[in-house]
Amino acid sequence: MKTQNFDIIKSSGESVKFSIDKLRASLHKTGADKETIDQIIDKVRDELYQGISTKEIYNRAFALLKKKKSYFASKYKLKKAIYELGPTGFPFERFISELLEYSSYKTDVGQILQGKCVKHEIDVVAHKDNKTSLIECKFHNEQGLNCNVKIPLYINSRYKDVKTHWDANPKKDTTLTEGWVVTNTRFTEDAIQYGRCCGLYLLSWDYPNNDGLKDRIDRLSLYPITVSTLLTNREKQFLLSRDIVLCRQLIHDKFYLDHLGVSEVRKKKILDEITQLCPNKN
Repeated sequence: MKTQNFDIIKSSGESVKFSIDKLRASLHKTGADKETIDQIIDKVRDELYQGISTKEIYNRAFALLKKKKSYFASKYKLKKAIYELGPTGFPFERFISELLEYSSYKTDVGQILQGKCVKHEIDVVAHKDNKTSLIECKFHNEQGLNCNVKIPLYINSRYKDVKTHWDANPKKDTTLTEGWVVTNTRFTEDAIQYGRCCGLYLLSWDYPNNDGLKDRIDRLSLYPITVSTLLTNREKQFLLSRDIVLCRQLIHDKFYLDHLGVSEVRKKKILDEITQLCPNKN
């Protein structure tokens, strides 16, 4: 049977046709060479069956990549690694803050701002070029849960309340120009349409096109610490509790591995993996 005739089940429960091109593209983004990619595709193709889940396909490809090189597998698990920033949304807020810091923003996390009517706790307040943006992060720790139109509707009302008070205060050093909604999943079409209409900036896993979270992370090599295939879940949670949310932060704060009692041999392997994920990045 030809591979394009296999139905696979997405995390949302939707049935779609298997696409070799999509699998090849996701493997290519890891930096794996053509020979490795071809070998993995051949093995995955041999194990396809009607109704196989995308999770099963992912797990198989991940295991094969990990056997080849751990940092290939780390890049491949990026989407899953974002979910692992949970179960609370705070590490995700810290992660978004760090992404913006590396794009020349100055950020504050968890700020209380006065609106015209009430006070609001804002996940991330970002400043750049005398302009300020208010950023709300909607984190989901389960796949298949998307942000519908109710989210930007709610966020826009909060933004407008804060902006009314902000604009009435002549002592402000910056101009409040934009509200953002950031999610680790996807927006529904209605949510995107509303965001465009009211002027909210929406950022999701794959939106805007070619400038979504996955694109920004790959472009800047700002991988979350949870992509590591060598750190245990306990070690990752320890690092997240110390605000180490990026792999590159651990390169500078490697003493945390000593606190965790990591052996010198294993520490070298962990740092080698992370250095390969963040080449020539300071």
